Amino acid sequence: MRVIVAKGSGFCFGVKRALGMVEKALEAGEGPFYILGPLIHNPQVVERLAQKGLKVIDSLKGIKTGTFIIPSHGLPPSTIELARRKRLKVIDATCPYVKRAQERAQELEGKGYRLVIVGDWGHPEVESMASEKSIILQRPSQVERIGSYPRMGVVAQTTQSLESFQGIVKRLGKKTEELKVYTTICRAVSRQQKSTRELARRVELMLIVGGRNSANTKRLFQISKGFTETYHIEKASEIDKGWLGNKKIVGISAGASTPEWLIEEVVSKVKAYGD
Repeated sequence: MRVIVAKGSGFCFGVKRALGMVEKALEAGEGPFYILGPLIHNPQVVERLAQKGLKVIDSLKGIKTGTFIIPSHGLPPSTIELARRKRLKVIDATCPYVKRAQERAQELEGKGYRLVIVGDWGHPEVESMASEKSIILQRPSQVERIGSYPRMGVVAQTTQSLESFQGIVKRLGKKTEELKVYTTICRAVSRQQKSTRELARRVELMLIVGGRNSANTKRLFQISKGFTETYHIEKASEIDKGWLGNKKIVGISAGASTPEWLIEEVVSKVKAYGD
């Protein structure tokens, strides 16, 4: 059996940066350490960080001292301001590409554009950019449900597909007299989606490795299953040997928050089943 790993699989720049910052802080020991939600969307990495002292919390209520970490997908400005008012030490691990999208969103709303965010409802990154007036769209077909505005501005959740974003932008052009567009999709994510699509066309089976709460991993799964038999797994132990029966070429891709060691374990397990 031949096993091929898609180019660019695993940690992106923003995830590597966030993880490095947090591990350095944990080693320095200026705790207790708190974070609202996971640092990145990978349960195995989150568990390892918890063992080192990073506590995931639901709110800042009751937190009076310690270090507060902003996750890689960012937080609303009001939450960050609350942490500062509490005089917590704040470590901002927001991905620079997410930060750029946040700044573009603020710029558009500040200039009076009706902000449209192309992204997933309820995703922390989208929530970090949105205001009460923002319009959130996930698919081109949803454009028909919104009203028309004189000026509209568009940004994207960094892990969105370029095709979906372009489809929404095209339809929005009919809803406004002036459309300002910032393509804030991460290039590394776009390249990974492209490499996954290309690999899925060549193989008999694809395994997509990553957290089930990871938006970009789920998007890779959606892309891949359009071309070949595909399974989304978090770790090697979830592989069913029956999936691999009579398969001669298997592809593996992984989300931007999937560590290299998890990918390697999946590759080893597939090869062991193929022997």
